[in-house]
Amino acid sequence: MFFYHEPEVDIIIFNSTIGREDGTDCRFEDVNTVLFHKIDKCEKMIVVKNIIRVKKIIMDKTANKKITVIGHANVDVMACPVDFSKIKAGSQPMEDILVSYGGGGLNEAVILKRLGADVELVSKLADDEAGEQILRFIKSEGISDKGIIMDTSGTGCTSVNVVLVDNGGERYFLTNPGGSNRKMENQDIEPLLDTGSDMVSFAAMFVSPLLDIGALGDIFKVIKARPDRILAVDMTKPKNGETLEDLKECLQYVDYIFPNEEEASMLTGISDVYENARLFADAGVKCVIITRGKNGCLIFKDGKCTEIPPYPVERVVDTTGAGDAFAAGFLYGLSRGLSLEACGRFGNAAASCVVEGLGASYGISAPQEVFKRFEEITV
Repeated sequence: MFFYHEPEVDIIIFNSTIGREDGTDCRFEDVNTVLFHKIDKCEKMIVVKNIIRVKKIIMDKTANKKITVIGHANVDVMACPVDFSKIKAGSQPMEDILVSYGGGGLNEAVILKRLGADVELVSKLADDEAGEQILRFIKSEGISDKGIIMDTSGTGCTSVNVVLVDNGGERYFLTNPGGSNRKMENQDIEPLLDTGSDMVSFAAMFVSPLLDIGALGDIFKVIKARPDRILAVDMTKPKNGETLEDLKECLQYVDYIFPNEEEASMLTGISDVYENARLFADAGVKCVIITRGKNGCLIFKDGKCTEIPPYPVERVVDTTGAGDAFAAGFLYGLSRGLSLEACGRFGNAAASCVVEGLGASYGISAPQEVFKRFEEITV
């Protein structure tokens, strides 16, 4: 149970159960201290750490939305750091070789869960050893596996990627075109949406060739058939020359989208990040969030552009999953009813933790460091 300070309010509590009005003792915990105090109808409390009396707690009791993440899951074999000028020698010793679990959908779900969100994952695996390993990992993280489709046809395999990471933390992927990541299709997803959450993150745009623009439009339409449902979309680089104009039919359903600068430019043909944000909005997206690496992120909504600075990172080890971590942090804030600016800070904080270690989800083992960095980012 965590809180943070906002300029306009005294404290926001990250726990919907905090709103009980029976006056019983509750436990609050931030990154520095544990404190106990009696809540009087959520109107006042004592912050022991700073000996400050806070007169008001603002809390959205309707927040803490469950999140359904739709996306790929795979095994990653990671090697770091790779010197490509020496690799032709036939052998090169690595500082780290790690087998981990990744994929945009799995990364988002794991980080959301570790931050404290209620999350389920919709993904497709083959009924093989790698698939069973991923399924055990999902269960060990406490993520609902009701949406995991196991392909028992025997015609494919669970995706396994080889990830080569250079000295600057940039990564290069060797992927299996016949793996499960590229076998997900409409019929795997749509039957699960009737019971899906009020927030849906589609973390798999341009991953599976079976989910082309027409198929995406169909899925997004089904997701938004419930008008109160929020749809967020994360993406990778377009694979077949798709343009923003091609995607307009899909984007009319999208509430939040998370391209990075390069991905946005590939769709628009324009390098100006501000113009690209406007073009995405013109295409129908309600809120555009463009991630900018060491420059933080840009949020564009209702004609207004807000820039969120990054958390300063001393050494980037591996950028694998940084975009997934940003999306997870942003969505966590959104699920708690935070402002867009606060959600952007949360995304940047989560991404900064991930790039300091090898592997997409290993940089966030517990939420304390993310919350600490979130508080230190100022706009």
